[in-house]
Amino acid sequence: MDHIEAWRDLFVMLGTSSAALIGLLYVVTSLHLDEIINNPASRRHARSNSLYLIITVVDAALVLTPQPGLFLGIELAVLNLVALAIPLRNIFTILADWRGAHRAGFAFHRSLIFVFAFASAVAGGAVLAIGSNWGLYLVTASYVVLVVSVTLNAWAIMVGIVQTEKNKGRSANRPKKRA
Repeated sequence: MDHIEAWRDLFVMLGTSSAALIGLLYVVTSLHLDEIINNPASRRHARSNSLYLIITVVDAALVLTPQPGLFLGIELAVLNLVALAIPLRNIFTILADWRGAHRAGFAFHRSLIFVFAFASAVAGGAVLAIGSNWGLYLVTASYVVLVVSVTLNAWAIMVGIVQTEKNKGRSANRPKKRA
């Protein structure tokens, strides 16, 4: 697996960025724990984001582990195939209650982006398993899409929490109607 050595620094950087983002996500979550726990959509977003980042750290660890390309490819394909269950479950949630999911901040297109990213990593793992090094390009593209998407999702969670807090503040300051 000499070709992996050329990717080493990139995957060290990607794994480190994912680990840092996990830490930041937990800090933000802990600062607004009540709002996240009391809002099923925010809770699901935060849990999904955490899982996505954990999966990317494991992807980086697998790539950085000295092993034959066949094993690496199989491991990456299986991990990312299992990971597909997360965005697919979110899609089913959206489809089951379109209006409620939309009000809660779920976006169908965001879930499709995660499906595409994990499917790309599955394909990259399969390509590596059959002996072609270009599978790492698919895995890397998937990784970058996941990290960027999780970052944007985290931003959406924070904006949603701030909006919820503002709305609570406005309703608390309104004069009560007399009956």
